Amino acid sequence: MMEGSAASSACDGVRIVSRRMVRPWTAAASDGETTKAAETSETVHLTPWDLQMLTVDYIQMGVLLARPAAEHFSGHMIEHLAQSLSHALALFYPYAGRLVVDQHGGGKGITVSLLCTGDGAEFVYAVADATVSDITGSLRIPRLVWSFFPLNGIVGADAAAASGSHSRPVLGVQVTELADGVFVAMSLNHGVADGSAFWHLFNTWAKISRNSNVEEGKVAAPVLGRWFPDTCPVPVPLPFPTLEHIVRRFHGPPVEECFFAFSEETVRNLKMRANAEMMTTKISSLQALLAHVWLAVTRARSLPPGQETSYTLAVGCRGRMPHVVAQQAYAGNAMVRCAARAVADGILCGGLGCAAWLLNRAVASQDEAALMGSVSSWHMDPRFAYLDGWWHPTLLVTGNSPRFDAYGNDFGWGRPVAVRSGAGNKVDGRVTVYEGHQGGIGMELCLAPEPLRRLLADHEFMAAVSR
Repeated sequence: MMEGSAASSACDGVRIVSRRMVRPWTAAASDGETTKAAETSETVHLTPWDLQMLTVDYIQMGVLLARPAAEHFSGHMIEHLAQSLSHALALFYPYAGRLVVDQHGGGKGITVSLLCTGDGAEFVYAVADATVSDITGSLRIPRLVWSFFPLNGIVGADAAAASGSHSRPVLGVQVTELADGVFVAMSLNHGVADGSAFWHLFNTWAKISRNSNVEEGKVAAPVLGRWFPDTCPVPVPLPFPTLEHIVRRFHGPPVEECFFAFSEETVRNLKMRANAEMMTTKISSLQALLAHVWLAVTRARSLPPGQETSYTLAVGCRGRMPHVVAQQAYAGNAMVRCAARAVADGILCGGLGCAAWLLNRAVASQDEAALMGSVSSWHMDPRFAYLDGWWHPTLLVTGNSPRFDAYGNDFGWGRPVAVRSGAGNKVDGRVTVYEGHQGGIGMELCLAPEPLRRLLADHEFMAAVSR
């Protein structure tokens, strides 16, 4: 199930104690025997939804928990978490595999697939010179948090290799012990999964750890099969000689982060106000809150009146294509992006309702016909997501969802006290939303230092923040 050796290194106040590979559990490994579990010849071919995300960083999110009361945390508890991860990987076994690249069309192109090798997920145990209050005691998120995540600084395509012997894991976890807490983090290749699949795996791991058993009937099994439109060849050929040809390295300007909480009452009031202003009932709670953020960030950036600003949203396909990807447990990517646009003075003059309506219309445009049309033709003109395509000092982009169960991840000693994300895909204008700790909505916001300073001094924005 597991193999590896202890190592010790320090980085930014975080010391790596050990690093190993955790493989999917099998009966042969139940007595502690190390085995190359779940090794098969099964190949998961990546869909257009998957392939277009190979060019961005890994999904990186984690939960902060109080320290368990049990003694010998660094021994017993770490082994327990590794064992429960192994059991979770028995269900999500493709994530223990490796990305492979094969030549196509006589060397004129390539295909990328996920081979279910059972090689395992990287499991890191670390210790940090920090406390829970160091992470949660301020609106500003300390940069130390980024060191709580494995597989930093690589995009999805970096995990693939023409020879599997040099490929990297598509999944990594890191358990970081704090003075009075534990941070449990996961990094998952965005080319094989989206946020829905990410949190399904995370929730499954926590549930198995909490229940101390592996009765598969007690957890929702993932839907591992991938969906392809009828017009799409399988595997999907990419017209490039190597995978490196699709990668664009992006080093944006420095950003700072804050975490904001918005109560249920505040979100409800914003929704009521936005709908009243537009004389509709269609604007959602999240759209109203993001409109509030869009207005405040536009003010904080001091954009000139005629400058266009846009807001890009991640839109899930599972509920919008019921005849195709109906299952919430679908374990691949099933999301697209859409954008709302306006000039700075127009959005500021239009107010909350106008901004929220622009977001609502952008989301509404992604109906089943539009989604089917875009995915069916992608292979003829493949386009990829790039951080430098997202970033511009006038843009905002939101990922994740308050519908995902972040605070339900009790590993056996209590619910999380906070949720945070890693360095992956952090650009100026990045907004990551979560369910609220006590209801409502939580939000991480990345901005350039000066606009963030002005945002924190914006009384209209801060009046809606719970803390």
